[in-house]
Amino acid sequence: MFKRIIAAIDGSEHSYRALQYAKGLAECFGADLYLVHAFPQTSDLLGYDEYEKLVARRESAGQEILQQARQKLGDTGVAVHEELLEGPEAEAILAVAETQQVDLIVMGTRGLSTLQGLLLGSVSHKVIRHAKCPVTLCR
Repeated sequence: MFKRIIAAIDGSEHSYRALQYAKGLAECFGADLYLVHAFPQTSDLLGYDEYEKLVARRESAGQEILQQARQKLGDTGVAVHEELLEGPEAEAILAVAETQQVDLIVMGTRGLSTLQGLLLGSVSHKVIRHAKCPVTLCR
């Protein structure tokens, strides 16, 4: 039924619960698992003297989140792919879903940016509205 599953990871406890759920589904169906993390856009930093260092810091923090996700996965027989993207989270998740032609997106109901979610609409809400595949939310 599922051949490709996205687990959206932002470093929050909800995203790690979603990761475990996605892992179970991937193992059950023999699906590939895509770990997707988006770090904030760097265009807002243009003009700063230490632009390159600031960008590298954001990328490094994203890599650390993906590495923690890999550790939480432990040993698994499924193929795991990592996608580290720059930009808004919902758009990044949707882009990977379309590019990789995934069958399911699994994500937490709440992430690290709860205040932003209250003001602009949550990432999960945007993904649900625009995804072309099923979306499962985990608490």
